[in-house]
Amino acid sequence: MKTKLLFICLFFFVECCVLSPAGYAEESQVVVSATGRVLVKPDMAEFDVVVKSDANTAETAVAETAEKYRTVQNKLRTAGISQEDAPTASYMVSPRWEWDHTLGKSILKGYSARHVISVKVRNLEKIGQAVDAVAHGGADEVQSVNFSSSRYDSLRQKALAEAVENARREAGIMARAAGGRIGSLIEVSVNEPSIRVRPRLAGVAMKAAPMSAPTEIAAADQDISVTVNSRWRFIASSSK
Repeated sequence: MKTKLLFICLFFFVECCVLSPAGYAEESQVVVSATGRVLVKPDMAEFDVVVKSDANTAETAVAETAEKYRTVQNKLRTAGISQEDAPTASYMVSPRWEWDHTLGKSILKGYSARHVISVKVRNLEKIGQAVDAVAHGGADEVQSVNFSSSRYDSLRQKALAEAVENARREAGIMARAAGGRIGSLIEVSVNEPSIRVRPRLAGVAMKAAPMSAPTEIAAADQDISVTVNSRWRFIASSSK
């Protein structure tokens, strides 16, 4: 009888421990995502220059492309663009095949050589001059004019600080509306920053040709935005 009574008491104790509200209690939290934005005026630009040649032999295609490359690079030096700011982005030599309907198979028609130069213009006032230089130098294409800022890192930090401050403010508003206040920060994480251009001049490809008037390219303002995800402790107001 004593053994049975002891077992019943022990079972009741275990049940109380497992089912106790304190065992299920979780800390109340406020979860907020917020974004910080900074307006950027670009001061640099980048674009790709393509020189290419088709010939009956690979050697001829390579030689003709190399001559175009040297001419374009010389024009860039004249425009004030250093060799370090005009490196090779890609280079390719490949056969050219065409389908012969009579023979019912592909026929080798020659070879193509393609050299892509990535040009960085650190003085935005020279972007039009640089485009004109490569066009007059015999470039076949000018592609993907993109703008950026040399102050990106510092501006990103400013946007990040604004995002955290916005998260704190919004968490406080939510907590007060729920009858309490926020406590200390539990966790915060940041998403990859994004840059939005208004509008963006990118993905432009054109056949380069001699131009009578200088090229004018205007940079648009950009937004650097950073989003943070945060969790804050919620402290309920004491009931009176």
